[in-house]
Amino acid sequence: MNPLTTSAFDLPDHLAPKADPALIAGDERHFAAIAESLEQSIADLSDRLDAERMAPAGTGQKALERDMEIHRLTTRLRTLRRFGLDLCLGHIVREGDSEPVYVGRLGLKDGAGRRLLVDWRSPAAEPFFGATHANPMGLASRRRYRWTRGRVSDYWDEVFTSDGFEGHAALDDQSAFIASLGGSRSPRMRDVLGTIQADQDAIIRAGSRGALVVDGGPGTGKTVVALHRSAYLLYSDPRLGHRRGGVLFVGPHQPYLAYVADVLPSLGEEGVQTCTLRDLVAEGAAAADESDPDVARLKSSADLVKAIEPAVRFYENPPTEGMTVTTDWSDIWLSPHDWAEAFQARDPGTPHNEARDQIWEELVTILMDKYDGDAPEALLRRSLQQDRELLTAFNRAWPLIEASDLVGDLWSVPAYLRLCAPWLSPDEIRKLQREDAQAWTVSDLPLLDAARQRLGDPEATRRRRRQEAALAAQREHMAQVVDNLIEAAAASGADGDDGEGLVVMLRGQDAQVSLVDETALPSTDPDLLAGPFAHIVVDEAQELTDAEWQMLLLRCPSRSFTIVGDRAQARHGFTESWQERLKRIGLDRIDLASLSINYRTPEEVMAEAEPVIRAVLPDANVPTSIRSGGVPVVHGSAADLGSVLDAWLAENADGVACVIGDPAFRGTSRVRSLTPELAKGLEFDLVVLVDPEAFGEGIEGAVDRYVAMTRATQRLVVLTSS
Repeated sequence: MNPLTTSAFDLPDHLAPKADPALIAGDERHFAAIAESLEQSIADLSDRLDAERMAPAGTGQKALERDMEIHRLTTRLRTLRRFGLDLCLGHIVREGDSEPVYVGRLGLKDGAGRRLLVDWRSPAAEPFFGATHANPMGLASRRRYRWTRGRVSDYWDEVFTSDGFEGHAALDDQSAFIASLGGSRSPRMRDVLGTIQADQDAIIRAGSRGALVVDGGPGTGKTVVALHRSAYLLYSDPRLGHRRGGVLFVGPHQPYLAYVADVLPSLGEEGVQTCTLRDLVAEGAAAADESDPDVARLKSSADLVKAIEPAVRFYENPPTEGMTVTTDWSDIWLSPHDWAEAFQARDPGTPHNEARDQIWEELVTILMDKYDGDAPEALLRRSLQQDRELLTAFNRAWPLIEASDLVGDLWSVPAYLRLCAPWLSPDEIRKLQREDAQAWTVSDLPLLDAARQRLGDPEATRRRRRQEAALAAQREHMAQVVDNLIEAAAASGADGDDGEGLVVMLRGQDAQVSLVDETALPSTDPDLLAGPFAHIVVDEAQELTDAEWQMLLLRCPSRSFTIVGDRAQARHGFTESWQERLKRIGLDRIDLASLSINYRTPEEVMAEAEPVIRAVLPDANVPTSIRSGGVPVVHGSAADLGSVLDAWLAENADGVACVIGDPAFRGTSRVRSLTPELAKGLEFDLVVLVDPEAFGEGIEGAVDRYVAMTRATQRLVVLTSS
């Protein structure tokens, strides 16, 4: 029985010509096959998921593989259940081939192995996004669907050959995309996969080696490109799989991440980690803005971040004086050379705190090698490990250090800062000192992050010892259990051989190890943002300081980045080129791609916004709008704010508005209240800009006005108090 009992098309009356069976019968048949395959796939995936969950968890690599398989099955099942038929984005027909190729959010086959959908990220689907009349990529035609509540509410055809017009009802190259822009905004970014444009798709599918800069002004789809590129790279590049480091997506602030949160899951990708720079450091959530611009400028330098290395090395110098270690059997001389030899035992790259165990073990081994006596080795080692004078000397020579203490000392001990950053002038050192050394600011975060990466976890040693103690206790308990079982089996004559077979089995090392439950040992949740990542995508990258870039470079040894931004939207100025900025912070292989078409912002708004940014940045990449909203920019008085919003809400049952520049205004479910900085990356049907002149003079004020204006997708109202 065909599971598609009703038509997949639900076209309004004014689109009746598109409902002609001659135009959609092939689609109906294909959708019926997709529906049947979906039903079977969901049932099969559910059974497989149930089986995996019921199977023994295992330990080590086996447990990891089971968890990964459950995650994979769950993700695919969630995607299939969420979308149903609207997994299908559209279809393409190649020149000389009458059979359409249907493109979907993911690939799908029927029971006989026939391909029903090709994954949008596959090479076979590339012409669906990339074909243009200038470069049809071998296509005769292309059809895109608009889905509403699981049924096709509209579709558009594009034809690329002179004889391909027959059998198509909506020949408009831009109609699908322009129609999507005309709809009302919602609190979350809507799915835009079906309307990716050729210039955007070329960037999404670009290679991942080195750094790719995507430079584009407002409305060019930078965020769309960044999100879809994350999903594409995970699919196409075997170096970036979840077990090989995965992808990190960095956005400018939490409202932005909330706005785009639904996009990656809608693409069938839930393995991308997303965060802001604040999220990378524990102190980031409560960090305040730096109040002194001179201090912020000093801390924005990558050189100051590099001062963390000598700050840590200060605590890694071996003692220059020897000491006598007294044991119950004899005294042992520990020379400065012995200390130096122990300090060299650290494996390269091991963080300071986590290297303590290696150095301590080497120090004890050196002392045991120097001992010339007949004391039992175990007793001698225990005596040395418990020697208070030796432990005190070691703790002084290689102390456990908290990152917050180390960075706080830089801001409270001038001589320490001078030692670690000798290039700073006396006046700069004075500026960086503060009364509350640990009153953290956003400018401190790169230094805290570098310190934490270099120092490592101060609790690592204690946690390892607790785990070892817990494991030893478990093994001792299980050994007692095994002895009791063996004793009972021997007494009852189990197996008909006086318990001898059971004795052999239970005394086996593998059996005793398998009886220990390592999953019950004390542990900590892994830091999912610690890295390393195989690729990092950075949106609104123009705002990052050189110091903040070091936070990301630490997490991406491959130097594989997608860097998305707009120099014209940099609040603190961006007068150099992308290549100059990125080479300075440590990236050498840099490719530049530019987006110059504004698909979102009406030309009426751009006509008013462009002069604002050109006045401070003449070479700004101001994109050309291809939309005419037909609604001029309205100017009025700030006193009219309430009436403006009331009128708009009465006229618009859906959509979202935003008031920018009025801190006294309290937002509602449909009218947000934001600063220009927090509005960056977002979009709204209506933007009401209040007192734009109050944003200030210079580049920061101009950028804030430019950003605020270009958030509007339908209407802009500018209100002033004068």
